[in-house]
Amino acid sequence: MFQPFQRLGTDRTDQTSGHGLGLAIVAAIAHAHRAPLAAHPRPGGGLHVTVDLPPAPM
Repeated sequence: MFQPFQRLGTDRTDQTSGHGLGLAIVAAIAHAHRAPLAAHPRPGGGLHVTVDLPPAPM
């Protein structure tokens, strides 16, 4: 789910916008900061994504 992908068709969504990179970018940022990343389905569709970034150094 967190890997880049290409949209092949619009038969399910009727949309051509987007490149499928959003979650891959989120995962890369979380990995770079060693931050936990979680994704859970929302009841009405879509995902609830949480990244717990560490506090910034002072």
